Amino acid sequence: FLQLRQEGNQRELRSNTFVPCFLGTKETAFIYAVTSAGLVHSVTRSCSAGNMTECSCDTNLRHGGSASEGWHWGGCSDDIHYGMSFSRKFLDVPIKNVTGKSGSGLAAMNLHNNEAGRQAVAKLMSVDCRCHGVSGSCAVKTCWKTMSSFEKIGRFLKDKYENSIQISDRLKKKLRRKEKSQRKIPIGKEDLLYVNKSPNYCVEDQKLGIPGTQGRECNRTSEGPDGCNLLCCGRGYNTHVVRHVERCECKFVWCCYVRCRRCETMTDVHTCK
Repeated sequence: FLQLRQEGNQRELRSNTFVPCFLGTKETAFIYAVTSAGLVHSVTRSCSAGNMTECSCDTNLRHGGSASEGWHWGGCSDDIHYGMSFSRKFLDVPIKNVTGKSGSGLAAMNLHNNEAGRQAVAKLMSVDCRCHGVSGSCAVKTCWKTMSSFEKIGRFLKDKYENSIQISDRLKKKLRRKEKSQRKIPIGKEDLLYVNKSPNYCVEDQKLGIPGTQGRECNRTSEGPDGCNLLCCGRGYNTHVVRHVERCECKFVWCCYVRCRRCETMTDVHTCK
């Protein structure tokens, strides 16, 4: 995987003619961030579960707490520091080896989006506690740090994707916003960055490998990404009836076979125009 990732980075940085619309887009930013976050999450979970010899629980939180508030650190806190370090070595080092530190603006942007994914995992860490005491009095609590579910992290990154920041394709001392009027606004560690605007995914483009959404099945009642309003890109949808035939009401007959009825159902199927 590491070798493939290195080769992919080399191809991406060598030529601007290789699928140009997909380089440095919002979707690319999200892929880098969610891949980095996923690696942190998976490695850290494996550490806490005792599946790796190089790491375990976070030993920095074994002592201390707040005696006045009646709690102390205990249990197995997720060692996110090891997970983040592993992710930086696995994902960032190949980019730096190809370009020399951060190298080009595209490489610097990819490194930033990798880090944004890691910061998302760190930001959403929470503290879980367990009560101790007579008859559940909770006189003392043992607490530990744990990562949020990856579903929650994914929703956080999806929100960052929808509010991603376009930056200048000219790298100077640091990454900066494309809009000159907004350049005084700092770029946060958790922000996702892109250079190029995304292609139109609604319309088929064989050169770019975009299939478009015409003919895609959609959900007429859904407000989500599978809904006809969004998936069909405002073009509307066709409705046709599909007949399903299947075995139903099956019963075991002694001895020894299964007897079923033949059931038919009619279903409305919606496809994008």
